[in-house]
Amino acid sequence: MQPASHRRAALSTLVAGLLALPLLATAQAWPAKPIRLVVPFPAGGATDLLARSIAQRLGQGLGQTVVVDNKAGAGGTLGSGDVAKAVPDGHTLLIATSSTHAIAPHLNPSLAYKVEADFTPVAHVANAPNLVLVTNGLPVKDIKELIAHAKARPGQLNYASSGNGTIVHLTSEAFKSQAGLFITHIPYRGTALSIPDLVSGKVHLLFDSVVSGLPHVKDGKLKALAITSRTRSALVPDIPTVAESGLPGFESTTWFGIYAPKGLPADITAKLNAELNAAMKAPEVAERLARLGAEPAAANSPAQFAALVAADSARWAKLIRERGIRTE
Repeated sequence: MQPASHRRAALSTLVAGLLALPLLATAQAWPAKPIRLVVPFPAGGATDLLARSIAQRLGQGLGQTVVVDNKAGAGGTLGSGDVAKAVPDGHTLLIATSSTHAIAPHLNPSLAYKVEADFTPVAHVANAPNLVLVTNGLPVKDIKELIAHAKARPGQLNYASSGNGTIVHLTSEAFKSQAGLFITHIPYRGTALSIPDLVSGKVHLLFDSVVSGLPHVKDGKLKALAITSRTRSALVPDIPTVAESGLPGFESTTWFGIYAPKGLPADITAKLNAELNAAMKAPEVAERLARLGAEPAAANSPAQFAALVAADSARWAKLIRERGIRTE
């Protein structure tokens, strides 16, 4: 007969094994129910449409429905905060942007979440660059001439944005800072509202998305001088980058990525990452993104996505601090 100590050890091992069975079954069964993909912006916007394109393909890959849940408010931070508090079981995800995870933390000290402490990075999924648009009355044909024209007339030119603290505002300020320009900021409640003033010449400059800006260029109402991506975009291959046409090193794009609540198991993170990378390679997804003025991100790991966000966050934090940018 075994000593009592051996029997107790064997019993403890058996009990531990039995207790682990439900956890193992849960992990193996994931996803056990529909996955909620939270969009922290209203339905119909670029982030929402991107999320719906991804959700359909991701659901096919996982063999489970991915439901898009719009939880808009507070510039995207309301829905982001909701996901930060969710159970990290792989059934709640967030599609985040530069605004929610690289900019908002530096403009709102009372934000309900902290990016590194409250989220698990899963994958970088897409990028959306902006066109540099100018009114036709401005006698410039490229970035180099725009900079020279503005420097010769300090304070006489202005630029529109989609509001204080938005990516458009910060991109414009980054351009001003790097080029050494004095241009007046005129905030609007969305770039679409500024287009009539840009066409009429009341406003001189606007960084706007390819989708909303390009039709006005094709109609001859505005001029597109450059695009803000690091390399030329397949969406508009004939338009040069800002960097190659007069301001070396300049780059600004809105990134989109998928996060889960902090504590997501590593195996689920890896599976989601693989499926998202596969989804972004699908031709139909790339086609839908092109209609939104976005491009799929290259295949990447959670660590690479986290590094991208950290670098972008540091960049915007520095600009916000140096330019004294406020949301008021």
